[in-house]
Amino acid sequence: MAGKDAKRARPSGAGRSTARSGKTAGAKGGGPKAAGRSTRPAAAPPLAAPAPPPTGPLRLGAVPGATPGRWISTWRERMPGNPLELIPLTVADQRAALTSGVVDAALVRLPVDRQGLHVIPLYDEVPVVVVPVDSHLTAADELEASDLAGEVLIVAADDVLGFTADGTLTPTFAPPETADAVATVAAGVGVLVVPMSIARLHHRRDLDYRPLRDGPTSTVALAWVADRTTPLVEAFVGIVRGRTANSSR
Repeated sequence: MAGKDAKRARPSGAGRSTARSGKTAGAKGGGPKAAGRSTRPAAAPPLAAPAPPPTGPLRLGAVPGATPGRWISTWRERMPGNPLELIPLTVADQRAALTSGVVDAALVRLPVDRQGLHVIPLYDEVPVVVVPVDSHLTAADELEASDLAGEVLIVAADDVLGFTADGTLTPTFAPPETADAVATVAAGVGVLVVPMSIARLHHRRDLDYRPLRDGPTSTVALAWVADRTTPLVEAFVGIVRGRTANSSR
């Protein structure tokens, strides 16, 4: 009987031993549940450092008569850490000042050679006739080219309009600058046709001006070298185009 009982006990004991072994293997052998508990999410990549703010002054050129005052005021409000330097230019050297790097951007008078430049036309100026205050031409609120017949038409060497009129007289001299031409008109010699802002720039008590209805306009534009579109230039372009401080380009 003892032998038979021993034979029957062996399979039962072996089965229990195998079951225990299976539980142990499942716990220690890295089964599906154990693998799931040990998995960790990959670390997120580090954020890129923010771009540093632009530094340095913005050098803005401006031809005579250009009026950047409102844009400069906005610049000072938005860019308090970046001063703006206003550099006077003549129309003759406006392009050279840009291409040589004397200025970062400029308010120029068209036409200008646009090769290599970005140019944004801003506004057109009305032409006016500058005359002495006692001239008979002041009797009208506006003038036409035909009204200037018989007048000596003064044209300075730095003229930007290229205006001519049938019936006007050509002087034997050409003042080198508009300021000299204005003084000539004030002396009672001839009339002068210039953009309105130029007439205001050279205002004198002994002179007056009247709009010239059929005269050529003068376009003022913002220009800068295309290959030198810096963050400061972009900021000024945004101000000129009327973008708000929070708007994107």
